[in-house]
Amino acid sequence: MSKRSNKKSSQSKRPKTRLGLPDLDHSKSAVLDSLRSRESKRGYRHAIEEFIQWYCSEPRLSFSKVVVTRYRIFLENRNLAAGTINGRLAAVRRLAYEAADAGLLSPELAAGVRRVKGVKKLGVRLGNWLTAEEARRFLQSPPADTLKGKRDRAILAVLLGCGLRRRELADLEFTHLQQREEHWAIVDLIGKGGHIRTVPVPEWVKATIDLWVSAAGVSTGRLFRCVCRAGKTWGDMVSERVVWHVVKQYAKAVGLAQVAPHDLRRSCAKLCHACGGELEQIQFLLGHVSVQTTERYLGCKQRIRGAVNDNIGIEPQPGSAG
Repeated sequence: MSKRSNKKSSQSKRPKTRLGLPDLDHSKSAVLDSLRSRESKRGYRHAIEEFIQWYCSEPRLSFSKVVVTRYRIFLENRNLAAGTINGRLAAVRRLAYEAADAGLLSPELAAGVRRVKGVKKLGVRLGNWLTAEEARRFLQSPPADTLKGKRDRAILAVLLGCGLRRRELADLEFTHLQQREEHWAIVDLIGKGGHIRTVPVPEWVKATIDLWVSAAGVSTGRLFRCVCRAGKTWGDMVSERVVWHVVKQYAKAVGLAQVAPHDLRRSCAKLCHACGGELEQIQFLLGHVSVQTTERYLGCKQRIRGAVNDNIGIEPQPGSAG
């Protein structure tokens, strides 16, 4: 009896090759607990839950390199962007690592999962950028005589004028708005990845915000609140989903149905650049760690005709000796 019980005990402690839903949920929680950024947690949660749904939809032999490769093919068949697919695969690799670390999955299988290659990025996927005229029409589309219209104008002004992310806008508080060097700014804003930055606020954006908060009668806590059908504020904040619906509502109204909140962020960057803004300052404004990311937001491409080095002040003058 003792030998049989010892054999059963050793088998129960042996790492699995196929994970059940409780094992996957446990590993998912471990992944999410290891992340600091709310944006990262949200993205990883979505990616892992989507994989779990796919993995559990039919019997799988094991959580292995072969199965994850099949999942990558499944994602490719959905015509997702290379960056999106690679992000989903990164979440699955992290899931396998945490499962192996907890003794739930064979280390050999987890190592195989981590060797699944991502998808090569071919070319650059273009975003949507608003022209100055389109941005102006967009800003003026919410009605100026209603409380909701005043709030929505302020939301669009902050997105277009300051280049904030949805999450950053939803988290804005009155204490963030301060004066620095005789200029209004959003001070100590905690952005993606926990990075802290200060964002200058143009006078016209501050004026639009003042119209909203004066009409709403709010002066503490979160800057933006929900507005009910009766035209009154309720609650103490807005969600990212509210910001999304505000942008999509007025984008559709002005014939720009494909525009999303992040397009307003990249439009802010490009409009700043078009008006002579320095690349370094735009990088500070958006809070990018890499200047290459800022360049992608600007949609920069090399110009051969009228190149930047055609006239740099050292060219031989006409009639001078060669």
